[in-house]
Amino acid sequence: MSVAVELCSYPGLDDRIIIVRAGDEVDGVLVRTARYNVLIDTLGTPDQCQMALDLLGEKANDRPLIVVNSHMDWDHFWGNAAIAGKAPIIAHAAALERLRDPSSPQTLSEKANQDARFRTVELIGPDITFSGSMVLHGGDLTLELIHTPGHTPDHIAVWIPEIRVCLAVDAVEHPIPEVWSDNPDDLRLLCSSLKRIRDLKAKFVIPAHGMTSSPATVDKNVAYFETLADRVGRLNEEQLADQALSKLPGLRLQDLVAIPSGMTAPTIEFYEKCHETNLRATVEACKERIKFG
Repeated sequence: MSVAVELCSYPGLDDRIIIVRAGDEVDGVLVRTARYNVLIDTLGTPDQCQMALDLLGEKANDRPLIVVNSHMDWDHFWGNAAIAGKAPIIAHAAALERLRDPSSPQTLSEKANQDARFRTVELIGPDITFSGSMVLHGGDLTLELIHTPGHTPDHIAVWIPEIRVCLAVDAVEHPIPEVWSDNPDDLRLLCSSLKRIRDLKAKFVIPAHGMTSSPATVDKNVAYFETLADRVGRLNEEQLADQALSKLPGLRLQDLVAIPSGMTAPTIEFYEKCHETNLRATVEACKERIKFG
């Protein structure tokens, strides 16, 4: 199955920011600064990444190129082979741990068996890693790479203060982001990352999924987790043990967020699974408070 790549933008967005969209699969972003061009994520395959570079043309090639992998989820970095040896690739240090985990080649093998387009993928990691935060000084624009864990341990968002743009990638998502695991610590990290992005008071918040640039998406994500915690906190221990919590009125995805009009059934099913993970983590956090409270 091939996925078309196109270039697009949002009303009012600075023209130095170009959205690189791979269908409804994922958005990457090219940021053009005075000193270099920065590509945030290489999409899901080398072919997709090359299509993006071809479409960008001189907009990507008229000055040195730097690549940032926001995190090691397949749809964000499996295109690295199209870049390897041509531009430095930057990621958070925790990305290397994920890349070295046996689940990485296993995921690639499974997806290659399901879809031939993934058979050209090589698992290529970053050339440069950092811990905490890192700053790229582009002359006219500054790109602050901010560690925003919770969705994944290695996740980073990009803050461009001069034009108040936050490339939130998967830390913010429309309609909801997904927490890394059932562990309450991951849930706390994700909520903290959301609030950190909200506190930036960005003019544009651009996630990699959901096709939106509205800062209100962050507020909605925060409200979703707060409402979820409140409703789970009212349950007794027997109710918390119910394996069908996500199907009960008041705790279903559609009871907590508005499902975007036109969203396809498979996409709705995907976000319902994300919601189930978030709910399990919230239940574990509630149990933890009961145990130690």
